[in-house]
Amino acid sequence: MADTALVVSAHSADFVWRAGGAIALHAAHGWQVTVLCLSYGERGESAKLWRQPGMTLERVKAEREREARAAAAVLGVHDIQFWDLGDYPIALSRDSLFRLVDVFRAVQPRFVLTHSKEDPYNHDHPAVTDFTQNARITAQAHGHNPGQTVLGAPPVYLFEPHQPEQCNWRPDMLLDITPVWERKRAAIECMAGQEHLWEYYTRVALQRGAQAARNSEKPVKWGEGFQSVFPHVVETLG
Repeated sequence: MADTALVVSAHSADFVWRAGGAIALHAAHGWQVTVLCLSYGERGESAKLWRQPGMTLERVKAEREREARAAAAVLGVHDIQFWDLGDYPIALSRDSLFRLVDVFRAVQPRFVLTHSKEDPYNHDHPAVTDFTQNARITAQAHGHNPGQTVLGAPPVYLFEPHQPEQCNWRPDMLLDITPVWERKRAAIECMAGQEHLWEYYTRVALQRGAQAARNSEKPVKWGEGFQSVFPHVVETLG
């Protein structure tokens, strides 16, 4: 069976900016990556679309989904889901929590990617992180829906927020995405509704690449940073 990974994205573009390289890299190695877009970001992250005359909420959602599906295809995503839970603020109900628990148990991810624990600029992001952690814990509970295969202990990595210094986010993992950078950039360019972020996240990838090269003996050009939630369990320190 293929290795699996789960990405829980608050809005329909977050997984592209923040984890597109990780997704493409693992997909290229045969991993099945599931991406959950809990919201389209239709209220707070679609200003360019709302400036168009006659724009409607349903048209904004449809365009955001079209863009995200195109980006997911470029990255090699196995399964992308759109839960339409609204944004600013996102509505994370008990039923949605149990739905995510079911996804955890069905996918059995080897690792999970989601947002930083703090973000004073966007409260949807830490809300989704807490929601994801709660679902992970519940998916590990033998008393929840007995008979289902319980979840093990997949590591959780928090991808980079837009302004990390204000979010108390410090990367302890730097991933070399140089082999798949062109794919990530192509996926970024699928997100036409937020074109103002294309160059910003290109600069972020260059910066993380430079830091990865500085902290290794590898000629890394493009990178992504992640913060671990749990300790790494290893066989050796070398």
